[in-house]
Amino acid sequence: MKEKNPSKEDKKKKEKKDEIKEEKKSKKAEESNQTTKDRAKNDKEIKKVTRAVTNLSNLPISTKKARDVCRFIKGKRIEEAIEDLEEVIAKRKAVPMRGEIPHKKGKGISSGGYPKKVAQFFIKALKNLEANSRELNDPIISLAIANIGSRPLGRFGRIRRKRTHLKLVAEEMIKGGK
Repeated sequence: MKEKNPSKEDKKKKEKKDEIKEEKKSKKAEESNQTTKDRAKNDKEIKKVTRAVTNLSNLPISTKKARDVCRFIKGKRIEEAIEDLEEVIAKRKAVPMRGEIPHKKGKGISSGGYPKKVAQFFIKALKNLEANSRELNDPIISLAIANIGSRPLGRFGRIRRKRTHLKLVAEEMIKGGK
């Protein structure tokens, strides 16, 4: 059998490969030592927060009433929406509703009601949204959606309970824009 004697060229190639591997390892070690803030500064990828989101699931409220309250608060500032819902609880302001509901006094309202339980849950959700949007300047509610949740059976399976998923999104109000 022939014995292979490594030539000088083979030794040089092997040494270069080893050096490249060591450089890669040292770069990875340096990158892992950097904090995320340092990486962001180096990469200049600091993104400004422009929206805040609150998701609530399986709330024990009517989806139809929640849909009407969503329409009522959409486009308002968060503090303004909380004040309006507190007036709804006190029965001083009616929420415009669709369906066969009696007419209520108020400007531009044909039919409406005072959904107290729904308003209480919405106030909690809006306070959560307000806390999430602390970094935003003058946030408004841009999206309010109520969807049907999974409906569990009541005792002995006779009654289907009501459940609603709720999503609220607040964004910065752009001044002077469209």
